[in-house]
Amino acid sequence: MYLPLMVGVDGSGPSLRAVDWAADEALLHGLPLLVLFASRWERYEGDALARELGKPSARVLADDILRAAAGRARRRHTDLVVTTETVPDEAEHALVSAGRNASMIVLGSRGRSGFADRLLGSVCRTVAAGSDCPVVVLRGDHDNRADGGRRDGLVVGIGEAPAAVLRFAFTEARARHAPLTAVRAWRCPTPETVDSPLLTGEPARVYEQRAAEELEAALEDAPADVTVRRHTAEGPARSVLPGASAEADLLVIGRRTHARLGRVAHTVLHRSSCPVVIVPERPRER
Repeated sequence: MYLPLMVGVDGSGPSLRAVDWAADEALLHGLPLLVLFASRWERYEGDALARELGKPSARVLADDILRAAAGRARRRHTDLVVTTETVPDEAEHALVSAGRNASMIVLGSRGRSGFADRLLGSVCRTVAAGSDCPVVVLRGDHDNRADGGRRDGLVVGIGEAPAAVLRFAFTEARARHAPLTAVRAWRCPTPETVDSPLLTGEPARVYEQRAAEELEAALEDAPADVTVRRHTAEGPARSVLPGASAEADLLVIGRRTHARLGRVAHTVLHRSSCPVVIVPERPRER
């Protein structure tokens, strides 16, 4: 039995564009699409919207928004199996809970208003930190296509425990027929910095070589049918990875702890130029 791919919607433009991306991703992997709406989003925006449209807020936020989102997905891919669900809970709790039976969660990064922007940003961070499955946050100037290829393929950040994140990245690269760039950041410990006038540069080469060896070890079992590029870069990962995202269609990073995002993931979610996938150390299989 295949777990559905899930997209969270709130009726905003970014959430509807997330539906586009999720529909493409579901089709790419032969998965059904579940469009989920958490009814307590109504607390923040629903009453005002209902007054504008002259309808009861519950109907506006549940029926109309879900109908529009599901219709958009079906028009995009007529063969896609699409279902909808309303959950009477806060968005964060609803998405994390439903994600226990999903292969992936897809979220837009902003809501309908300035206040909603902050709220949905909080939702994204909470869901990315607590989900049992990979979470995609649509960042940057992407083209709303999961199978795009208009940039330079996928990027994966190689940290200390890369097994799960690499499995995910290999699967995504293979499905897209796209190259995968594996990035390992490295740093000289203080005071051995690359720019120090007191050093010959040899210590920097030592740390760079160590990073290259660690990267090669992580990629030892890379599948033959995926084109994998190796790249090491000096600097903290939270700076290196957003830089690498500039020419990428998708940036994949891992999450080792539950219910908390590390500094790298937190920074990448705010600064990436492309959609970001946060993969838990032990994600559910798709």
